Amino acid sequence: MHNVRLLAARVAVAVFAVLLALAGPAGVARAAAPQPAHPAPAAAVPKVLRVGTEGVYPPFSYHDGNGNFTGYDVELIQQIGKRLGVQVQLVQTPFDSMFAALESGRIDLVANEISPTPERKAKYDLSAPYISTTGVVVVASGNKDITSLADIKGKRAGQSLTSNWSQVAKKAGATIVPIQDMDKAMTALAQNRVQVVVNDELAVRNYLNTTGNKQVKIVSTTSDKTDSVFAARKGSGYMPQINAQIAAMRSDGALQQLYDKYFGTKAQQQEKQAGNRSSWQIVRDNLWPMLLATLRTTIPLTAISFVLGLAIALLIALMRRSTIAIVSWLARAYISIIRGTPLLVQLFIVFYGLPQLGLKFSPFGAAILALSLNVGGYAAEVIRSAIAAVPQGQWEAAETIGMDYRTTLRRVVLPQAARIAVPPLGNTLVSLVKDTSLTSVILVADLFQKAQNAAAPTFEYMGLYTAAAAYYWVICFVLNALQGRLEKRLNRYVVR
Repeated sequence: MHNVRLLAARVAVAVFAVLLALAGPAGVARAAAPQPAHPAPAAAVPKVLRVGTEGVYPPFSYHDGNGNFTGYDVELIQQIGKRLGVQVQLVQTPFDSMFAALESGRIDLVANEISPTPERKAKYDLSAPYISTTGVVVVASGNKDITSLADIKGKRAGQSLTSNWSQVAKKAGATIVPIQDMDKAMTALAQNRVQVVVNDELAVRNYLNTTGNKQVKIVSTTSDKTDSVFAARKGSGYMPQINAQIAAMRSDGALQQLYDKYFGTKAQQQEKQAGNRSSWQIVRDNLWPMLLATLRTTIPLTAISFVLGLAIALLIALMRRSTIAIVSWLARAYISIIRGTPLLVQLFIVFYGLPQLGLKFSPFGAAILALSLNVGGYAAEVIRSAIAAVPQGQWEAAETIGMDYRTTLRRVVLPQAARIAVPPLGNTLVSLVKDTSLTSVILVADLFQKAQNAAAPTFEYMGLYTAAAAYYWVICFVLNALQGRLEKRLNRYVVR
């Protein structure tokens, strides 16, 4: 008994250390590293250059019909990488997480229509501009109140919070409604959830050409021109070489050829042709890639996280029942932290926060860690209550025939507690299946991310998201059926 308690105490300290690490990035202020006053000297670009790009922002960064990255920014950085003799590894990253990924070392470079704002110039290494464009003011087709940027004061503007267009709208007096992707902002605009969208002219015209959407319209352009640049961590030293290649491509005409490919007359015609595909064709073409993502990522992620989460939950439940005050308190603290914070925040802390403390996990590994800890926090109370539901007489009877604590727990109590815990743990498992959709924000290529990738260039939200929902429902339906059979099997010897 003493050995078991000692072991539980040691493991409890380890678990609490992990919780402190999880809380650290959010709660501990870190001193800002001094920034060099002048550009860093040239440094060798990594042989494998990890480039963060959104993948859902056509025509600059999106996925083609085969699921491969394409777009103006994507091809440009690939051509630059080829000229530099380095391999470009594209990392799909949500726009609002782009700079967090850069600072945490997840990526080396951002290629996603980044504007050189004063704040970004102070904090990051920025390249020379490679394209210039202007902004446009977009409203619903029936809106006659807004005809220029000056008219958006006091209006609700659907914008990505970290976009420079959000700052343009805010400066003009609009109330910012956070919407991460431009295409979703356009949908919100058509549904009158917001009153205006300010965004890049080239991206908006691509959207209108591709979708033929008559529910929104461009009413004016902004007075300022916006340049687009690449961004790297301060002091990287990459920019002299990248700038030299941008200049070379401008001189030999490669930059103009790339521009014509995506924004010329022929490109506009191709966009309109792409928009003529039926909804069923788009959904049908993406059913297999979505199924592969389900089999390769969503299901393994669920299974591994649930098994590890149950192991954590059992440990925490036993600690919670311990008579040693510190052990019980640590278990309570763990449960309180996990249940008191959103899973999405936990994912961000594990993936983007822990690297600042020297703990870096792959996207899949970070997802497993965060989901397992989350399952452990919720399932611990389920297991604890199930153990408590086993009559005290069972413990006493086992003790009278010479069983120690471990043996009693393993052979008498846990088998009975398992029968009681199956229904609520089944609910936890079903919730976990659906929670895996959140891991797309930390670069996990799961089922939902595949649906998002397909919807971004085609704007076929209803069909593709319904197909994704159907896949999730099938998984949950099968799990519910298996849960029913397991409950029936565990109850067959119960006297009623």
